Amino acid sequence: MNPNEILRIVDSLHRDKNIDPEIVFQAIEAALVTAAKRRYGEETEVAVSIARENGLVSATRNGVELATDEIETIGRIGAQSAKQVIIQKIREAERDSLIEEYAAQIGHMVNGIVQRAEPNAITVSVGTIEAFLPRSEQIPGESHHPNERVRAVICDVRPQGSRVRVVLSRTRPLLVQRLFEQEIPEIADGVIQVRAIAREPGYRSKVAVSSADQRVDCVGACVGVRGNRIKNIVDELASERIDIVRWNDDPKTLISNALQPAEVDQVLLCDMIGRAIVLVREDQLSLAIGRKGQNVRLASKLCGWDIEIMTEDELDEQIERAVNGFSQIDGMNEELAQRLVEQGYLSYDDLSVIEPDDLMEMGGLTAEQVDHIVTQAELKAADAEKAAEEERRRRRDEDRRAKAAEEASDAEASDAEASDAEASDAEASDAEATEPSEDGAKDGEVADVERSRGTLEYESESTGGSSDGSDGAPIVAEASDEPGSDSEGVVDERTAGSDR
Repeated sequence: MNPNEILRIVDSLHRDKNIDPEIVFQAIEAALVTAAKRRYGEETEVAVSIARENGLVSATRNGVELATDEIETIGRIGAQSAKQVIIQKIREAERDSLIEEYAAQIGHMVNGIVQRAEPNAITVSVGTIEAFLPRSEQIPGESHHPNERVRAVICDVRPQGSRVRVVLSRTRPLLVQRLFEQEIPEIADGVIQVRAIAREPGYRSKVAVSSADQRVDCVGACVGVRGNRIKNIVDELASERIDIVRWNDDPKTLISNALQPAEVDQVLLCDMIGRAIVLVREDQLSLAIGRKGQNVRLASKLCGWDIEIMTEDELDEQIERAVNGFSQIDGMNEELAQRLVEQGYLSYDDLSVIEPDDLMEMGGLTAEQVDHIVTQAELKAADAEKAAEEERRRRRDEDRRAKAAEEASDAEASDAEASDAEASDAEASDAEATEPSEDGAKDGEVADVERSRGTLEYESESTGGSSDGSDGAPIVAEASDEPGSDSEGVVDERTAGSDR
């Protein structure tokens, strides 16, 4: 085998395919070993080595070095086999190279062009590969079409046979951060930092930001002049609403900021269970909770606290109910119940997940007493959940009955409207039948008017004599007064008399 040819192949694959030269050398060596075993038998121990510096090939058979002509023979006989092995190794090397390249880009935003749109995923051309955007990683309600440009973050890279599967996402909070970095220069420069993001894709996101320079307003910089900066991000995210929250290291202040536009009266932190009780006025309650609980849910994710929204009266009721309920548990006194409530434990469910060591320390209890208390709390929590489920079921039944009654009422109202409309149409038809004619007379009066006109015309004609040479006596053709006569009969009678 020509050493220079081997070196040329290795160098060419390294430059064109970005494959490590060592991988190519190993592929050629493996191909020559396969060819030698086919010639000498599978049981034969064959070793092949290629000098990396000059491309010279050396081989041994059962520990005995082979002559150059034997190596040439092996190369000729196993050329096709060697080619297939090398091709396979090259494909594997290309795949590994792509995996390494794109694995380093996980979390980065890429621009791609939609190639195919299918029900479960769309195929996106990204650089030299085809990436996949599954339906689960697409923003709800959006659709994509071939040749459309799309931006997404790389969330997974894994081998799939001889190919590489790169998975994209448009639902991750990281996409929001990358868009902020692209659209807002202060974030790209490090003057403004994105501290936390909570997102419900396609609906709403909360982004907490802070400024390293007190002269730079972090919220105003993110919004931009007339909202231009944030509008570009909103348009990219299919009109998803974005709230910019001013970050604060004080959890109470941060929670208040995160719940805006609702006005917060007080924030009570229960560190032991990671709960924040937020007190608001009655008129701010629905605004703080948000539609279907979205505002408080996103605020909880953003701040890392379990936030509960209530009014001061509701808190007093819960405290009283919790103290009374805990005091009824065997082995717990009112003082311990009060201390638990002060730490934010407001229900049996809270008490059932308390750390035994914490309860032992708070009440000076033994491990057996703590287990007994927790067991009772678990049973009462289960009973409370069962009662709550029954109440929810009762309310659903009431809602269904109310809806059915409303639909029945609407149907009756619709039938009544239809009947009224029919009656109105009938009255309108009767009114049209007696509507005045052009000369102001009703239909029943037409005959009398026309009869009068006909009589006058005949009298006028008779003064000039008869056209047929008669003696000039007036010929008067009176219209009949019998029912059924009309203006048309009068005109006909008048025309006939005039002809005579």
